[in-house]
Amino acid sequence: MNRTIRAILGTGFVLVIIFSAISICQNIGKPLKLDITEQKLYTLSDGTKSILAKLNQPIRAKLYYAKTAALKGPDQIRFFNNYYEFVKALLEEYVAVSNGMVELEIVDPRPFTDDEEQALKYGLRRFPITEEESFFFGLVVQTQFGVEKAIPFFSPDRQNFLEYDISYLIDTAVTRQKKKIGVLSSLPVMGDDVTGYMAQMMMRQGQQPQPAWTFIEHLRKQYEVETVATDVNDINDVDILLVIHPKNLPEQTLFAIDQYALKGGRTIVCVDPHCFSDRPPQMQMQIQMQYDSSSDLNTLLLAWGIEMPAKTFAGDRSLASLANIRANQRPERIIGYLNLTQEGKCFAEDNVITAELNEVRFLFCGILKKVAEPNEAEDSNLNIKRTPIITTTNRGGTFTISNSYELMFLDGESLMKKFAEGTGPVAMGYVITGRLKSSFPNGIEVESKSPDPNDPNETVTTTKHITGLKEAKEDCVVAVFSDVDFISDNMAYQNSFFGKVVVGDNSTLMLNAIDDLSGSGDLVSIRSRGNFKRPFTVVDEIEQKAEEETAAEVEKINLQIAGFQGELQKIVSSAKEGDQEVIGSSIMQKKKEVELKIRQAQRRLNEVKLERRERKERLGNRLRQANMLAAPVVILIIAIVLGIRRGVRKRHYISHASDA
Repeated sequence: MNRTIRAILGTGFVLVIIFSAISICQNIGKPLKLDITEQKLYTLSDGTKSILAKLNQPIRAKLYYAKTAALKGPDQIRFFNNYYEFVKALLEEYVAVSNGMVELEIVDPRPFTDDEEQALKYGLRRFPITEEESFFFGLVVQTQFGVEKAIPFFSPDRQNFLEYDISYLIDTAVTRQKKKIGVLSSLPVMGDDVTGYMAQMMMRQGQQPQPAWTFIEHLRKQYEVETVATDVNDINDVDILLVIHPKNLPEQTLFAIDQYALKGGRTIVCVDPHCFSDRPPQMQMQIQMQYDSSSDLNTLLLAWGIEMPAKTFAGDRSLASLANIRANQRPERIIGYLNLTQEGKCFAEDNVITAELNEVRFLFCGILKKVAEPNEAEDSNLNIKRTPIITTTNRGGTFTISNSYELMFLDGESLMKKFAEGTGPVAMGYVITGRLKSSFPNGIEVESKSPDPNDPNETVTTTKHITGLKEAKEDCVVAVFSDVDFISDNMAYQNSFFGKVVVGDNSTLMLNAIDDLSGSGDLVSIRSRGNFKRPFTVVDEIEQKAEEETAAEVEKINLQIAGFQGELQKIVSSAKEGDQEVIGSSIMQKKKEVELKIRQAQRRLNEVKLERRERKERLGNRLRQANMLAAPVVILIIAIVLGIRRGVRKRHYISHASDA
């Protein structure tokens, strides 16, 4: 055998060995995976593992993705190719962890096939691309007992909750039915509940039914959601009671909520000292200024051991966010617009509702504080615990307003002056557990009207005394938040090409509370992983440092401007009182001098703000240059070390060679 043939055979054997080794490594290495993403996006949470461990029957997960159709679609459709790979990889983790109880089937529904008909039968959403091609992207879970549950479409607005949605689908398909949530609210959070003839009549009159809040629409996908009237006498047919903005509730409704909580009903309360979502109807400005946008439930909260003071708001300079208040002006930092973060230690780490939250935004929220000098011995006997779960940083404080007009026309600097920094965190969310006491231990008097037996045209008013539980017989659970706007469409969502998209963890906070109070701790641990946003902590520190360096000078100049404006106002007032002094007089001269001082002070203020911006840019450039130079410097150091080491070894070798 000549040398050429041996070389060819050797090369062939080497290739066979390489391909065999690759195949063997692929099969052996499948269970060996490493998730190097910062938030472990491809690693199932403990909650999902717990749900899969409880499976008592095999299930089949059918992932429908029109991969062929996506290649022919526009850019918005082709975007889903990467998302599909992520969903597929996550589902494969479900199969790997389930010990053979979950089977994954991937289906590409082609036009005019049984797969396409099945996708439509399961209720998956269909998006026509061409005359024949349609796009599908959904999931169907089937059990051996014929139960079928589906995610009609993997929308980007639910990407943060992908693992939760899949685990919820499996959990509900195998174990439990939908729970019922009752919503009692003074706001139209449920929208206009009109159908059929009434909806057609509104359309003919050019009126559009008001939609429900997006948060409520998301709730309806997982729970039965129904309205509880604000004048209800008894609440007993819901699993969870959600009280949103309880404004001027009658005593009978307060008593109904009180008794529902004492009977063990899970309750979530959202109150607000000034709710921006509670807008007055179009009316005269004077009437709007008198409109009260606040709500409180202190009648019940005081019996539960906490209270929310009126017209008092939580603040924190380190959490205050920028907002565009007026058109064509720079954003201002608003002390009442708080961006609560994990880095600021705003979330209780030992509570499943808040343990894994990243970012929540509150808008002019109130403060919740324990009632002064609680009876600790009695609380211990009743097993009552009041746990703050949402707080400011240790630099938190409060500020108050005299009337609602101050919040109708926001002034960032004016509100910042009202703020008084404290020495500890301020609470905006509490969870209260234990055998609570009633706010109405002696019951209430309820008036009722009935037809007069002597005169059918008249009514008779009778008073009836109603009593209930004075103390809970079992542990109660109540969650209280001092803000309503945080679950509104303006705060929790933003518009996009695909509709409403989740922003931060606002909706996650409320959904966590609902899941926890409904007894599903496994699902809470999954949902809390929702927000994958990575905060720019270094950039925030740079901006905060630059602002702190110029804060004193900015405040000094603002005080000067305020003093000059007060002096100018006095000059103008004096000019109106005396008619003997006219244009060109000493008063007008003084007015011009003060106006010149104001312009000079404002020019100096702009210079300070410009200097602050330049400091931010300089600090940012240093950080950027450090990042750019880090890798070359490390490589250069390694090269120098290797060069020195090589030179030493070479001299050592020459020295030994010469000795020999």
